[in-house]
Amino acid sequence: MAHRDAVNDAKEVAMTKGRSIAVWVISVLLAALYLFTGGTKLAGMQMYVEAFAKYGYPDWFRLVVGAAEVTGAVLLLVPRAALYGAIMLSVVMIGATVTHLTHQEAPNAVVPIVLFVLLAFVAASRRETAVPARA
Repeated sequence: MAHRDAVNDAKEVAMTKGRSIAVWVISVLLAALYLFTGGTKLAGMQMYVEAFAKYGYPDWFRLVVGAAEVTGAVLLLVPRAALYGAIMLSVVMIGATVTHLTHQEAPNAVVPIVLFVLLAFVAASRRETAVPARA
């Protein structure tokens, strides 16, 4: 009986360590992606200026989205703040998905949906280490 408990405990530790590594790898990759895309939005890359105009958004909204992406990316790299970064970026991905779907661009909605799922995994995994909001 004690041996079985020890084996189960070892399996749980291995799963926890594997999950921790997965969360870090996904977080770093997402952070790199959002630092790049957010930075290029803030820098005024022509592709994003044209895309936001095409979808009917004002230019200042591109800056808000870019700032949210850069901020969220940085937060993803801080375990105690990663939950909040993942939530912030999830909101951006919901907006991107809705934008593509309302403009009859369903295939373009796939990437933000996949990113949303990855962000949800990070958020769920970092929930216990998050700094609680003050009342």
